[in-house]
Amino acid sequence: MSDKDPLAFRVFNEIGIINQLTSASFAAVLPKGMTIAQFTVLNHFIRLGHDQQSPAQLASAFQITRPTMTSTLARMEKAGLVAIRPDPEDGRAKLVSVTAAGEKMRELCLQRLAGPLADADAVLSRETLAQLLPLLQDVRAKLDRLRD
Repeated sequence: MSDKDPLAFRVFNEIGIINQLTSASFAAVLPKGMTIAQFTVLNHFIRLGHDQQSPAQLASAFQITRPTMTSTLARMEKAGLVAIRPDPEDGRAKLVSVTAAGEKMRELCLQRLAGPLADADAVLSRETLAQLLPLLQDVRAKLDRLRD
């Protein structure tokens, strides 16, 4: 990478590398059978407080194909982490909701992430993290609006 590369590219390249580093360390400590993709679905529901969403809405939120999301949701349903039901307003559509077991799994995952998060705390001060959070939330919100 060069100082001549566009600034936005350089910023997002750094964010991408951070994502790769954290995803690898997180994946290593998740409970057996739990994937980063499944954890992010559980986290999505709980973070946003959604009771239910369609697989299409979830695929759009994660910027992945519907078949990829359907596959992830099928594995999660088999594990009892989500419930998939017919949409009462559209017989062809489905609605997904997180189950109590899914909520417990998210909590277990967060407990397992204590090690990698402690490692991050050891190299990043709370002040740095507190400064970064609103900036990153603002970037996420603005980019999210661009795709709508």
